Amino acid sequence: MDIRLARESDLQHLPRIELSAAQKFVGQDTPAFLLTDCAPPDAYRPHLAGGTLWVADEGSDPVAFLAARVEGDRLHIDELDVQDGQHGKGLGKRLLGHARDWARAQGLKSLSLTTFRSIPWNAPYYASFGFSEWDPDQAPASIRQALRQEAANGLPDRCAMVMPL
Repeated sequence: MDIRLARESDLQHLPRIELSAAQKFVGQDTPAFLLTDCAPPDAYRPHLAGGTLWVADEGSDPVAFLAARVEGDRLHIDELDVQDGQHGKGLGKRLLGHARDWARAQGLKSLSLTTFRSIPWNAPYYASFGFSEWDPDQAPASIRQALRQEAANGLPDRCAMVMPL
């Protein structure tokens, strides 16, 4: 499978991938809306315009994607999803590696994200890639605000993670 910069035509596939990936949350202690709600395709237009939306495709349709944005001297990962049935093939690591390499080439200093602290394929997975939990007191205001917003939306078990480049 190839990792490539997303195209306009890929946007229509992102909700399907996000909802499919969410099926891994069945049986986890997470709000039910995670299984039914997803971002509309237009939510990813800024990522597409910024050149920070990548997909892994199998043939003509994407099966995984990573959406990020440059925030100061770091690349913040807003979304990383791998379609159900495609897990275990290394697509998430390949997308993360692609984003990391892109950020380094841009002269950025770190990668960041927010994720579930106690779900094995979230914070522990990112830690295995080189991320560490970001002390909220040391995180930028935008990260602290994101965590407050996520908690207000019913997601209290979230943490911020950072990886120096």
